[in-house]
Amino acid sequence: MGDGTTTSVLLIGELLKQAEKYLADGTHPRVLVDGFDAAKTLVIDLLERFKQSPADLANDREVLCNVCRTALATKLRPELANQLTEIVTDAVLTIRRKGSQIDLHMVEIMHMQHKMDTDTRLVKGLVLDHGARHPEMPKRVKNALILTCNVSLEYEKSEVTAGFYYKNAEERERMVAAERKFVDDKVRQLVAFSKEVCTPENGATLVVVNMKGIDPISLDMLQKAGILALRRAKRRNMERLTLACGGAQVNSFDDLTPDVLGKADEVYEVSLGEEKYTFIEGLANPFSCTILVKGQNPHTVNQVKDAIRDGLRAVKNAIEDESVVPGAGAFEIAAHHFLMRAAGAEHTEAYPNIKGRVKLGVRCFAEAILVVPRTLAENSGFDVLDTMLKLQEKFAQDTTRPVGLDLYTGEACAPDLLGIYDNYRVKRAVVHLSTVLASQLLLVDELMRAGRGSRPTGGGGGDDMGGMEE
Repeated sequence: MGDGTTTSVLLIGELLKQAEKYLADGTHPRVLVDGFDAAKTLVIDLLERFKQSPADLANDREVLCNVCRTALATKLRPELANQLTEIVTDAVLTIRRKGSQIDLHMVEIMHMQHKMDTDTRLVKGLVLDHGARHPEMPKRVKNALILTCNVSLEYEKSEVTAGFYYKNAEERERMVAAERKFVDDKVRQLVAFSKEVCTPENGATLVVVNMKGIDPISLDMLQKAGILALRRAKRRNMERLTLACGGAQVNSFDDLTPDVLGKADEVYEVSLGEEKYTFIEGLANPFSCTILVKGQNPHTVNQVKDAIRDGLRAVKNAIEDESVVPGAGAFEIAAHHFLMRAAGAEHTEAYPNIKGRVKLGVRCFAEAILVVPRTLAENSGFDVLDTMLKLQEKFAQDTTRPVGLDLYTGEACAPDLLGIYDNYRVKRAVVHLSTVLASQLLLVDELMRAGRGSRPTGGGGGDDMGGMEE
């Protein structure tokens, strides 16, 4: 999801695991919960000092790529992660507008079960999952003028029950022509507009993307006029189309002007089995784009799509935070060191003075937060105990520099120099969420006892409820 779900689950489980040791010795859960709250406050304060805010982060593509690569590298093999890093970062930078929030819905994720996952690519335009319905319409168009419309171009039967009577074939033909006249007039308006904007001098071709239907007779008229027409486009694509190509949507052909047209260098159709896809590429200033995911089987496609969603959120968060946090477990190592000193016997100006039984909860939190670098070491195949000791000793030598775990060597590294970054808001949310949920789970028995004491006793219903609680 890109919001620290996995880290939250790990931290909550480790908080409960560490708390179990104290609870077995008779410590009351409320004492530990108070310590968790104190530790959470200290860790959030440390995070504010630990984060880094590079100058003009929103336009620093290299840092944003590093943030995205950190998110993707835990879910995909390195070759594919590095390729998708460029794609995902460029996609977010494409849809970003100054002065407004980033809307990730403007990145369309299309998938085609075709070729290999390394063939996934970014289309700075749109990929529509349908093609032209007329077999003789052009399959590839250069220098296209895009008209997005929501106008019905098909004959619709009257909803009123009525009878039509005619004496001969001529009257029937006139009646049919009169019924078609309303639709045909709209098609003729479109053809006349095409002749006006598409001249031999500019070599342009009109491409009509209609949200409603186009009947076969209208399609044939448009094809003879050299117009490429797509019908029944999805609403989400219609909204993205004007952002990608420019222009404006129209609901009538009465007053068409050239300024409602968008522009694209190329529009072409690709057939894959029975499916047809229409690519609209070569846009001047798009604010919408498409990531075309390819893979040899549904499992691969789903895995790549999940990783892309995670990467999109990571880049978006970094731009909006305007700050990043060194990754590779560096923040957790620093938080453990800070909390243990704060809950220790010696106190200095750098470490606040935690007194009384609250120390137990703070120490419990300090041990639990190390689950992140411990899990990294375990998943990488290194000895967890030796690795943790090396990282803690390295950080104790210079507490002003972040120290993380190099997953390739098992040694300590400087994550900010290697470009390993996490999201600030994700780290902050993980600490908040994990503390609250772990506290609620520890206090659940106390809350149930309090609720049971206030409930009226007696009667079969009360006994049944009590049995359910037990």
